[in-house]
Amino acid sequence: MLHLMTTRLLAMQLRQMDARGAPVLRRWSRRPQSVGLARTELRATLAGWGLEEIADTSVVVLSELLTNAVRHAHAAPGREIETRFRRTQRGVRIEVHDASDRRPERRALAVEAANGRGLILVASLSDRWGVAPRDGVGKIVWAEVNLPELEGGSQWGVTVRSRRSGCAVEMS
Repeated sequence: MLHLMTTRLLAMQLRQMDARGAPVLRRWSRRPQSVGLARTELRATLAGWGLEEIADTSVVVLSELLTNAVRHAHAAPGREIETRFRRTQRGVRIEVHDASDRRPERRALAVEAANGRGLILVASLSDRWGVAPRDGVGKIVWAEVNLPELEGGSQWGVTVRSRRSGCAVEMS
């Protein structure tokens, strides 16, 4: 009984830390099912941070980065993949850590290919992305998704401008 209460208290404290914008770190097995679980975790984290507006885009970016790690990060059996979600001043930084030194590569896109579009999607949907070494073995593949910028001055009220798509939408 005491163990259950301690576990619940710890979970509640973690949720409170997450709501304040503390980084959220999770470890996942190298299985395709982990991608769906991580998407759910990211969506809940963004809701807790009040960033629901960028959830759909962020979830697609995470899916592509984590799927690449599950499929291509050849590492010793038992090595887990780690995700980190960090609240930034303008949005979220999504990191996928794996134990492979092999860097992701953009491939030439064949029209009839069933895969190979992941990094193209990440580059077009995120505001910035890249690869960095990590302490010890492996790498970090990261992407940042920011809230759209708000500009005043249109006759209807506010203009929302997205750097990703280059389009503007006027809202009254």
